[in-house]
Formats: sequence, C-alpha cells, structure tokens
Amino acid sequence: MARILIAGGGYVGLYAALGLEKKLGADHDITMVTPHSYMTYQPFLPEAASGSIEPRHVVVPLRLALKRTRVVTGRVLGLDHPSRTAILQPEEGPQRDLSYDHIVIGMGSVSRVLDVPGVAEQAVGFTSIEEAIYLRNRVLSRLDVAESATDPGARQKALTFTFVGGGYSGIEALAELEDLARDATRYYPGITSADMRWVLVEASPSILPEVGDDLAAYATRHLRNRGIDVRLETRLVSAVDGHMVLSDGTEYDAGTLVWTTGVVANPVLKEFGFPTDDRGRIVVDEYLRVTGHPAAWAAGDGASIPDVTTGRPAPPTAQHALREARLLARNLAAEIKGGQAKPFCYTNKGGLVSLGRYKGVAKILDVKVKGFPAWFLHRTYHVFMLPGINRKFRVLADWTIALFFRRDIVQLGSLGRPRSRFRAAAGPKPK
Repeated sequence: MARILIAGGGYVGLYAALGLEKKLGADHDITMVTPHSYMTYQPFLPEAASGSIEPRHVVVPLRLALKRTRVVTGRVLGLDHPSRTAILQPEEGPQRDLSYDHIVIGMGSVSRVLDVPGVAEQAVGFTSIEEAIYLRNRVLSRLDVAESATDPGARQKALTFTFVGGGYSGIEALAELEDLARDATRYYPGITSADMRWVLVEASPSILPEVGDDLAAYATRHLRNRGIDVRLETRLVSAVDGHMVLSDGTEYDAGTLVWTTGVVANPVLKEFGFPTDDRGRIVVDEYLRVTGHPAAWAAGDGASIPDVTTGRPAPPTAQHALREARLLARNLAAEIKGGQAKPFCYTNKGGLVSLGRYKGVAKILDVKVKGFPAWFLHRTYHVFMLPGINRKFRVLADWTIALFFRRDIVQLGSLGRPRSRFRAAAGPKPK
C-alpha cells in the first residue's frame, strides 16, 4: 500500500486526488492537507462579487467531491523528505508529524505585493471567495456612506475605487463591480453613476496581454467609454491613509483599493528543502517530478514546469494547472504500478475575459471574438469546467434567476463581526 500526501486543496490538489482515486485501488491511502475544506473556482470570483452567482456555488466542498481521500484541515509547514515525514499544523491543536511514501505539492501562490507605502494597510486582493464577498460588501457600503455623508470630500472618497493591475483578475473584478455599483445607484436618490470614480492603474503599456493587442485595445476603449479612468504605463507610488499618489503626478483620495498585480509562489515552499527557481517555485522535470528528489511531485503556480512545446516554464494559469494535475496523477499512478510516465505538453488555447454583464473579449486559437459572443463563450466554458454536476446546476440556476429579477444589492458587511451587536447589547460591566 502506498501512502500519498497531497499538500494543498486547490486546482492541483483536487484534480490530482480525483485522478489518483480513479487510477489507484482502494488499498492505497490518499491524504490531503489543506487550509480550507473547499476548492475555489477562481474564474467565477468576479461574478460572485457582483452578485450574479451565489458565493457558495463557486466553491467545491472537497469532502463531497472526493470519495476515498482523507481531508485534513491544516497546513504543511515543512518536510523531512529523506525520512518521508511532513510537519503538520492542524487548524487547532499542536503540530504533529505525518508520514508518507509519495508527496504531491500543489500549494499554489499568494498575491504579489510590492513595497508601496500604505498598500499593506489599505488594499485587498482578489484571489479568494472571502475577498470577493468583502469587496461586494465594501462597494455597496461605500454607496451607503456616500448617501448619508454631508462632507463633499468624504463623499467623493467613498465613491472612488482604485484597482491596480490590468490582468484577467483585475479587469474582470473591476468590470463586474462597476456593473454592480451602476445598477445599485438607481436605489440611491442622491447618487448617480457619474458621481462615482473608478480608476485602473496598470504599469505596462496595455491591459490583458494574453488576448493580443487588438482585443486589449478594444477592452480599453470599452472601459473608458463606461467612464472608467484607465491609466496605462502608470504605477501606484503611495496609498497612505487612502490618499492615492500615482507616478504620473495624479493625487486623489479613494475609499477602496484593490490589488491585482499577479501572484508569487507560496513562500512556505522554500522551507521544504527542494530546489527552487528565482521566483521561489519548486523545480520539476517534464514528468512533474521534483528534480533530484524521488517520490516528490509538484504542479501549479508553485512549480517551475518545463513545457516541451515552448521550451519555457508553463505559465501560472488555471488551464495549465488543471492539466498538470491530471498528468501528475497519471504519472504517479504509473510509477506505483510500474507504468510509463508521459511528459507535460499543452498548448494554450487562448483566453476568455468577461467585461461585465453581456460584454467580453475572447481569443480562441487564432479566432478573436468580442462583445456578447465573447461573454457567452466565457460563461459556457467556465460552467463546463466547474467541477461537479451539483455546482454546475447551481450556477446555471443563479444565471436563470438573474434573467427575470433585478440584481440583489443587499450588503452584509457585518458578517466579519458576528458578535458586535451582542457585545453592544451586553454593554459595559457595572463597577
């Protein structure tokens, strides 16, 4: 019996576990260690933030999806790979050792945060369902603040939203949340869409480099036609106390700052004793085996994987992570059962970007699509790729309901403080 430890419950962890369950018999032991008991389907985070999809429907419960994998909620803090031992920090309780025969590392990435004054204190990322829910609440609560504000400066700050980073995540989050806020203003007599200021700050000469210059230019024009201030070749210099200072000399106050400048490998990977590249990613061969370390495997954003089709490391995209995980499961099962491993080989098929409701751009092979057809392709592809028939039907139901009813604009900003009202009711203790 082989004991397989999977570190991480994202794309790599889930699809590797599914593949191993299918290819190995029940006599093999598979254990997954993950900080959360669910996998987040990140392409749907923007729609979860805007209310087009119920947030619970874009996460996949691991215990529901996996039939023969033991899911342990916690973190792998370190490895003694020669003795095949991992240091486990469970969600509660003391650290303990966990033995294994093979380890699969799919711990992904974290937000790439630059050393810009004020960013750590003011900004929020956009890589998790928690951040998506927070941003929905934040945008709607800023409208509430602005509606009741008597100070013009405070009102304008509340209605100013800054996004840093013009990749997939930043553009889709900005477009969906701007749609949400625009729809919501109909219920605020003192606020119009013209009162809001949305600013996109991108350091490079273009947004969305993955879809090509033509579609990127179209997306830029579309955003600007909606009144969004797109600043190219511009950097955020400071965000101290919500006062934004840009490299082009512009200064203004913003009540919301969203940081979407990309990701870096999970820093804990450097503690595992495996070879890493200059970006902190574990170096693997074309079969997804960690270089120089038998019985260790890695894939996803935290691995530097040579792509035999390009000669360069595979990019950190969901398309690649899913296929890497499936191949990893195949090759690991082949090693256990005495089969032949296959090299990783995948050609990017293009990109799909939503620009809000009924709008988008898409590049599929050499075919370029924009507008409603691109938006429809984006939705169709991602609902097909969403793991589990249960989640697919729930998302389709959300979209169907949205066709007949106006967007829900309720914000539950107090969710992160569930005991605040009880404490207030309890009052101060008598002396």
